[in-house]
Amino acid sequence: MARTRARAHCLGAHPLVTTPSEFGQRQHAGPGTGRPGPHQGQPLVRAGTPLDQARAAMVCVHGRGAQSRNILELAEAIGVDGFAFLAPQAAENTWYPNRFLAPIESNEPGISSGMLAIEGAVNVANAAGIPPARIVLMGFSQGACLTLEYAARHAQRYGAVFGLSGGLIGPDGTPRDYAGHFGGMPVLLGCSDIDPHIPLVRVQETAAVLERMGARVDVRIYPGMGHMVNGDEIEAMRAILEVIGA
Repeated sequence: MARTRARAHCLGAHPLVTTPSEFGQRQHAGPGTGRPGPHQGQPLVRAGTPLDQARAAMVCVHGRGAQSRNILELAEAIGVDGFAFLAPQAAENTWYPNRFLAPIESNEPGISSGMLAIEGAVNVANAAGIPPARIVLMGFSQGACLTLEYAARHAQRYGAVFGLSGGLIGPDGTPRDYAGHFGGMPVLLGCSDIDPHIPLVRVQETAAVLERMGARVDVRIYPGMGHMVNGDEIEAMRAILEVIGA
């Protein structure tokens, strides 16, 4: 696989639009927590084609320590027309406090609250008339882990799922008896073989779980690459998005 580093791209001609969370009415995260979710009420940042003109949408989930604007730069760098990009923002720029391999309860209510933020963005696209088959879920690093876990727990035929340097959440041995079926949905999993945050075995496990749930999974492992997104991944995403948005 190619390991060329993607050049940095500006956001281009499409302005960023920041709006309050359209899912703010669901303020509790996690079963039985009884506490407000930390990510509810955070802004949903938009870029790309306006929703009322878009043929498709991509929900873009940023990594730890980053912001929604950063993941939107990646979305814009893919360079496809007709897509609305929706990027929820994590409180204090972090979806959950510990490693994604830690016990799930140690990362609550962040995980459940983050999933509500993703669900809110999906609902915004649905409300604009964009069906699930034209909604793509994309995340990088911590955002990839949250995105993949959300997709597994809410399996249906989305347009595609892109997990860039991430894997399903939870320690080794976590049950993966998710309900639902992806109906042949394309999934791209890209990662380094020596990623300091994402063990290769977890990427492989994630691929096996999603395949069992009916996804068509493309796993791309890049020898010696850092914790980053490369040009080959961008080209692979572009090819899938062009089909969805046609």
